[in-house]
Amino acid sequence: MQSRDMPMPQDVRLMHFATQVLGMLVLAMLVSMALWAVARHSSFNLRSITVLGDTNYNNAFTLRANVASRLKGNFFTMDLAQTKTVFESVPWVRRAIVQREFPNHLRVTLEEHRSVAYWGSESETKLINHFGEVFDANVGDLETQELPRLTGPENMSGNVLAMYQSLAPLFNQKDIGIEKLELSGRGSWQLQLDSGAGLELGRGSETEVQVRVRNFLDTYTQAASALGRPSLESLESADLRHNNAYAIRVRGLGTLDTQAIKK
Repeated sequence: MQSRDMPMPQDVRLMHFATQVLGMLVLAMLVSMALWAVARHSSFNLRSITVLGDTNYNNAFTLRANVASRLKGNFFTMDLAQTKTVFESVPWVRRAIVQREFPNHLRVTLEEHRSVAYWGSESETKLINHFGEVFDANVGDLETQELPRLTGPENMSGNVLAMYQSLAPLFNQKDIGIEKLELSGRGSWQLQLDSGAGLELGRGSETEVQVRVRNFLDTYTQAASALGRPSLESLESADLRHNNAYAIRVRGLGTLDTQAIKK
């Protein structure tokens, strides 16, 4: 008589194990298919977008018009990194944080560019923000804003903005503003005042250029008084490229309009 304690044959054990594994695989497949079907259900299609952040140029309506056709997937299948890129391609948007809200909602927090100057030539539509970053936008949105124009190699936009921010207060103290500041490809600085006067500032660091400009402004009234034109409004041009002297041209003085001034 065969004992009930005899071990199960090896081939039988393998068959039982294979059956269990196959059953688990089939169950996992069925669960996956069910989850996939649920995830694709129309109930989870994107229904609304909430826009947060301090925005002046974008709202939920304009965003839908700009991005709706480019958003892919639903609540479960949407690629948030790709969606973030889509929102950040919208004019004026610098950064977007995108979050899902169950079951079919999208929450977007926007940071817009804050423009501080035009960038490039008069024909370009580029702007520069307060981080020194160049971006494209509809300059028609700025019709009521008076901004200076900054120009230079695009990889130096932050340096050009920093130079402008260091020089503008010096001229503002004299009740005159900078209309344009340019950095040439060879590293030389030029600016134009809102009076139309052009200044050659030469090369140098922010500190070096600032010292030359400060010395010029501190001595200009005394120097130009000898020409009968003490106001900066009378200045036509100035050459500040030398550390120990500058030359000025004053409007209306003909051949006597260029003088070398010792500082």
